[in-house]
Amino acid sequence: MEVQFLGGAREIGRSAILVDERLLLDFGMDSGDPPRFPVGDVAPEAVVVSHGHLDHVGALPALLSGSDRPPVHWTPPTRDLAMLLCRDTLKLHGGTYDCPFTEAELARLTQVSETHGYEESFPVLGGPANGGYEVTFYDAGHVPGSAHVLVDDGDARLLYTGDFHTEDQQLVAGTTARPAADVVICESTYADTARRPRAEIEREFAESLKATVWEGGTVVVPAFAIGRTQEALCICAAHDVDCYVDGMGKRVTELFLRPRNRSFLRDAHRLRRAKGNARFVTGRDGQRKRIAAENTVIVTTSGMLHGGPAMTYVPEIRDHPANKIALTGYQVEGTPGRELLETGSAEIDGRVMPVSAQVEGYDFSAHADRDGLLAFLESYRDGMVLVNHGDRCPAFAAELRADGFDARAPALGETVRR
Repeated sequence: MEVQFLGGAREIGRSAILVDERLLLDFGMDSGDPPRFPVGDVAPEAVVVSHGHLDHVGALPALLSGSDRPPVHWTPPTRDLAMLLCRDTLKLHGGTYDCPFTEAELARLTQVSETHGYEESFPVLGGPANGGYEVTFYDAGHVPGSAHVLVDDGDARLLYTGDFHTEDQQLVAGTTARPAADVVICESTYADTARRPRAEIEREFAESLKATVWEGGTVVVPAFAIGRTQEALCICAAHDVDCYVDGMGKRVTELFLRPRNRSFLRDAHRLRRAKGNARFVTGRDGQRKRIAAENTVIVTTSGMLHGGPAMTYVPEIRDHPANKIALTGYQVEGTPGRELLETGSAEIDGRVMPVSAQVEGYDFSAHADRDGLLAFLESYRDGMVLVNHGDRCPAFAAELRADGFDARAPALGETVRR
């Protein structure tokens, strides 16, 4: 088996892994400025997608240009999320370098889509008996529909972890899958982070929201549309905190509650209750500014303050120290969210704004921390571990080698053979 890293090697973003020059695992984009896409020219015979985040699916329709029509295998929620994200990219950036595909290519994606559930093995390219593969999805505990991908060619078994979490979240349970594998491609996003128990973080978050509202303030909760928004809504509902929800997170909430996607949730009734507890914002006729003046909680995109309805809410509440901005995840260096945490001001819509409101950060990451990664990999001491999707992949691979693993961190464009 031959594995080539076209993206996500020693970096986070644009994940893309080519197996035997035939089978492609993910095809994402790094949505920075300028955006970056997987390297090299690739024409896979089939595609398997681990989950529906932009850095794993963002460039997918571009594979369907010309006459190529490789089948795309994924879970139902991943299919729906990919279509939503790619459609949004086309709406915002169609016709520019920031969008590497057209409306026609996006439409073709629905024609080649093949959905599968967890632990339901399916043949790809004829299956091992015909020179192809048997593929199986396992629940990765990252976001609804996320999957570990096991690829079996009859001689070797490759496990691509995708993004995963080992701790229970509101939406999904932590992964417990440990399928036998000879080679493991493992993400390492938080390989240097030890995280407190999630229940503690959730309790502190809810208490902070309640205290601010009780003291007469307004809380803006910037959150990623996929997963983080719904986590925040569930926490609010569980702690009797009234809230609004705005941005793409509204559509994602509806998407997760579609009949075909409910079984991929830890508890569909929990999300349904959370939706009922929240008030959905339409954004019409100055509604957002009126809501910002209320004594309430507003969960809204974007999670790092570089777009979305947060661009209306934050300027409205920034001047009063009774108000609060509660960030819900890691803030990448160079983003307004990171700037706000470090300096107390941020560039919002082209203007640097000092913020008198309180600013807090909560780590609701959907990735395993260092302990989770090591616990997961313990099952694969006898195999080869290829570390990817992280800022310090070579360092983590060296730590694994020092602990007795056969581990390495392939470079971008590198091919590994087994």
